[in-house]
This record gives sequence, C-alpha cells and structure tokens, in this order.
Amino acid sequence: MSTETIFEAVVIGSSAGGVRALSMVLSTLPANFRVPIIIVQHLHPHSGAGLVDVLNHKTPLIVNQAEEKTLLEAGHVYLAPPNYHLLLELDGSFALSIMPKVHYARPSIDVLFETASEFYDKTLIGIILTGANHDGAQGLAQVKQAGGYSIVQDPNTAEAESMPSAAIKACEVDAVLPLTDIGPYLLQLVNNNYRKGQR
Repeated sequence: MSTETIFEAVVIGSSAGGVRALSMVLSTLPANFRVPIIIVQHLHPHSGAGLVDVLNHKTPLIVNQAEEKTLLEAGHVYLAPPNYHLLLELDGSFALSIMPKVHYARPSIDVLFETASEFYDKTLIGIILTGANHDGAQGLAQVKQAGGYSIVQDPNTAEAESMPSAAIKACEVDAVLPLTDIGPYLLQLVNNNYRKGQR
C-alpha cells in the first residue's frame, strides 16, 4: 500500500450477527469521518427501514438507505435496501438492481464490492464481518486485485464465522482483527493515509 494513498470510501459486508457487529464498528467513528461508508447487510426481502433507525442511534454518522443516483458524501453511511443489489456506477452514483441473487442473496456483498472497486480502485477499503455464507469473498478479492485495502473480522470473534473465513481464504487480507478493534483501526487507517497523502 503506497503511503501516498488517500482512501475515498469504505465498503462493508455482513450477514448473520451483522446488526450487532455494524453497531459496534460504527459507534467508534466520529461525525467528521473523512469518507463515506457503504454497507450490504443481508436482510429479509420485506424488511423495512428498521436497520437505518437502529444504526442512527448507534453512531454520530448520518445513516440512510441508498437511493438511485445518490452521490456519496463523507460522514454518511449508506445501506443497501432490502431485495435490491446495490451497485456503484461509473459516475460514482448508486444504482439499484433486481438481477438474480448472488450466493442466494440480494443485496449481494460481492456485487457492491466489485462495482465499488472498479470506481475507487486503490482508494477503497473493503471490510467483511460476521456471516453464515461465502458472499463477499470474491468481492474482497476484487478489492485487493484493484489495489485496495482489506480488513476481515477475526472469525473467532464472529457470531457466524463462515463469511470471514471464506474471505481470508480468498485473498491475502491486510488485517484480520477482533470486532472491537475494527472501528478504531479503520479510523486510524483513514486519518493516517489522509495526512500522508497531503504531504
């Protein structure tokens, strides 16, 4: 990882146990966090906006459900809506899709990570948290292939270890961390690289 890299976005994927994990990570980040965060949490297709409300009470960041053509802003968290794949377009805005499920999931973590890596290239941070399937492993490998940075929750601290374990097997992960360390590590990583890139 070049010391001149300025990270521009974070993508996070989670499934079983993800609401607790996301709450813990986001609660450690300040309102002036320098980059946007985009999240795919596997949800029931008919889920409402309950997760948005839960996370808004856990973090000073602004949490919203992602909408078509939205342009990303620092200090904001965007959640993939239930039953839609969330993609990043070439102009940096969101697109929603009802194309078939990937790894039995829609939204798919892989779809978000792969399209985000095409746009952000080496300035993207990908994070895989707890989950009971293999969604996100290929996507995180794509983030790494594009030169981005990868973080995976230590499977021993995950409510469901299948997803982080698959991600670790899929690519050479930059950091495998217990859940409690991911938020502080992410903040330090973004702030340190931002300062280095400004020299």
